[in-house]
Amino acid sequence: MLSRVQSRVLSLSRGFATSSCVRQQPLEVSQGQDGDGEVRPAAAQMGTMLDIGARSIFTADHDMFREQVRRWMKDRLAPLQNSFEENGQPSKEIWKEMGDQGMLGVSIPAEVGGIGASFLEEAIVAEEMSYANCASPAMAVHSTICMPYLVHYGTKEQQDRYVPAMTAGECVASVGMTEPDAGSDLQGIRTNAKRDGDDWIINGSKIYITNGWLTDCCILVAKTKPDAKRAAHGISLFLVDADSKGFHKGRKLKKLGLKGQDTAELFLEDVRVPGNALLGKENGGFYQLMEQLPQERLIIAVHSAAHCEAMFEETRTWVTQRKAFGRTVADLQTVQHKLAELKTSIAVCRAFIDQCLDLHNVGKLDGSMASMAKYWATDLENKVAADCLQLHGGWGFMWETSIAKSYADARVQTIYGGTNEIMKELIARDIVKPQ
Repeated sequence: MLSRVQSRVLSLSRGFATSSCVRQQPLEVSQGQDGDGEVRPAAAQMGTMLDIGARSIFTADHDMFREQVRRWMKDRLAPLQNSFEENGQPSKEIWKEMGDQGMLGVSIPAEVGGIGASFLEEAIVAEEMSYANCASPAMAVHSTICMPYLVHYGTKEQQDRYVPAMTAGECVASVGMTEPDAGSDLQGIRTNAKRDGDDWIINGSKIYITNGWLTDCCILVAKTKPDAKRAAHGISLFLVDADSKGFHKGRKLKKLGLKGQDTAELFLEDVRVPGNALLGKENGGFYQLMEQLPQERLIIAVHSAAHCEAMFEETRTWVTQRKAFGRTVADLQTVQHKLAELKTSIAVCRAFIDQCLDLHNVGKLDGSMASMAKYWATDLENKVAADCLQLHGGWGFMWETSIAKSYADARVQTIYGGTNEIMKELIARDIVKPQ
């Protein structure tokens, strides 16, 4: 039986309930048309690039869901961002409120405890967070990155224990990949898990773990076969509860941006977990990580593209109101040309990201395209942030402005989820491989 929240979300996204968070059902309406048969305009053709009612991958039902999400982000979540920044973390209560609103586990199948909508609704939540300049809590890590591992590799016992609680915001998820000596190259990890009867004993450390301070369950990457011929053949994933003996949370790390997200060190000292804490196949963890990376990279790109649109519209408003030399800044031709360049670049990026979303929604997005999306959108986000801050002048350098925070937040986008240098390497491999 569907929960009240699941039913409410699905009523706003009729026809998009699916059985998989990766392989989704195709849209019910013709591509590029709304339910009434009319072609929907591109975002660049609207009054602003944030206006509801555009983009051919969406329908009027999606618009209804977006309106609900936008209202909550603006009225409830955005006013809390300053306090989250000051504390270096969101509150536990806001996680639960997001769960109550049906904004967690959106594309996770209902039969395992998620909302059961499509990835397009998942993208709407991500976009509206970026439009509202809400960096906290780190919804994408929790819902779009962590929860799919349980869907695809978890046992029914694991799914029943964790997924409903994660959807409700009662169990905050994190993924423990990065270590002091292992970032983009996950084969270099040192955290290890050794068998002890039916249990596993885990030792090691993790760093830069988003949601790490508030995490209730960490999907931990550990070596389980140190003598494997290739390091990739000896890595496994574990579900480790934060209240496990020997599981220690280190510092909340102070960052250049995304200050409202809790990013922490994690230490594991003889942490004993039962055999059923193994997530998926023993020594199959590296391949499980590779299978899920396209969605991780796509959601980063989704956030980046939306962030570009939000920064552009904020800057357009600023330059049309700000006076200089007896006229508005927007009256200067050099500013007009810069705005033209920005809007064109963002519109081109938006078209590609929407193509990726459309493909992913029917299970057709490949790793190469996901890497292109992540690299291009995050690079553009940093350029747009720099240009928009410049157009704000000295005011843009003040931390209390949205553009200053956007500038700082954008910087890490080219780093996590695999650096953009790694993205280019992956794209190139696909180009030069024998056909």
